[in-house]
Amino acid sequence: MTNSLSGRFLILTVIFVMLAEIFIFVPSVARFREDYLLARLERAQIASLALEADDMISPALEVELLRNAEVYNVVLRRDEVRQLALSSPIPSPITATYDMRNPSSMTLITDALRTLVDTEDRIIRVIGNPVRDGGLLIEVTMDEMPLRNALLAYGRNILFLSAFISVITASLLFLSVQILLVRPIKGVVDHMQSYAKAPEDARQIITPSAGVKELRDAEEALKTMQTQLTGALKQKERLAQLGGAVAKVSHDLRNMLTSAQLFTDRIESSDDPLVKRLAPKLVNSITRAVNLCETTLAFGRVDEPAPTLTRVNLAQIVGEVIDSERLAAGEYPLSFSEDIPATMTLRADGEQLYRVIFNLVRNARQAIMATGNSGEIGLKAVEDDQVWSLMISDTGPGLPKKAQEHLFQPFQGGVRKGGSGLGLVIAADLIRGHGGRLELKKTDDHGTTFVIQLPKEDLALAPAAQ
Repeated sequence: MTNSLSGRFLILTVIFVMLAEIFIFVPSVARFREDYLLARLERAQIASLALEADDMISPALEVELLRNAEVYNVVLRRDEVRQLALSSPIPSPITATYDMRNPSSMTLITDALRTLVDTEDRIIRVIGNPVRDGGLLIEVTMDEMPLRNALLAYGRNILFLSAFISVITASLLFLSVQILLVRPIKGVVDHMQSYAKAPEDARQIITPSAGVKELRDAEEALKTMQTQLTGALKQKERLAQLGGAVAKVSHDLRNMLTSAQLFTDRIESSDDPLVKRLAPKLVNSITRAVNLCETTLAFGRVDEPAPTLTRVNLAQIVGEVIDSERLAAGEYPLSFSEDIPATMTLRADGEQLYRVIFNLVRNARQAIMATGNSGEIGLKAVEDDQVWSLMISDTGPGLPKKAQEHLFQPFQGGVRKGGSGLGLVIAADLIRGHGGRLELKKTDDHGTTFVIQLPKEDLALAPAAQ
């Protein structure tokens, strides 16, 4: 009960109502005491009127009048003359005097609390103004214990009434919280539990229906999260199926390419000058294709293998990429320029670096050829004490806005129509595996520039700002 929202709300409601009643209780008790004492003064004044009507009253009648007024004696002051109107023996000395003519609120509250706390049977003197201009002052002497008993009885009545009001108020609030909050929250929890059992089932996605704004916002946020998660799970399942298919294709393709490698020796022995010039490139291409298939199979099992760092000549790798892309461009008016120092040697995995450069150059070639206009692709390398940098630029149309927003996100940053968007993701992962970074330097209507940076030290470079 105390661990539930409604149970705690019920307890807090009772506590707050009782606190409010305490703030009401103290002034009301002070007011009750004031009314009690003023009533005794008024009754004492009425009793003294009998003496005014008949100067000679019997002692028995005087005792009866004082008993009815619940006082020991009555003193009236008229015309500056103090007169003992009624009197009887006082059992003990007077211990306190209370002036009820113009008391402050704080005085009334303090005196009332003192009366409740004090358990002694005291004799007190009470001074007040006579009613209906019956004199200048009236003074009575009385027991305080009857006043204390009356105050306690009044306090108990207020306590019982407060408890009753607290229970009724708390019960109503408890029901209200149950209907307006707890039940809708429990409904949201039930939706979450049902969704957790079958997150791929779109029917389990919550339909916002709460009337409370904050709860409706929570339902809307939950719906958005469930919708995105269901989509992600479906995409994950499809990717898993696609990965299995790619693994099978890569396996069969590897076998085909391995068979093709058996014929490369006979091709290399040909006397045709063109065949002799192209045969090494064909052999290298087949070898890279076989390695790519093997790498794809390994990726399907775990992840991209860690790079094998060796000393590689950048100009040689770039030259192979450009030769391959020139053949792919054919007669298209596309030129290539390279500014790579012939002696620049990088510490990298040659095959992985080739794949990254090849991917970027191929994307640039395809972007330029898609426009139908002539263009140029340039590669430039520089180095300093910390990094080797390779800039790959083109004069193409630039990257679309969507591609820029999701450039390095799989299946979202595709540049070409029908592209998977994996090329740049794989390239960035390969460079990160070297401790380097791949970033988009610029892109506009005049072309695009990518920069590859590889560290000379073992420390990895900071990620590029996306």
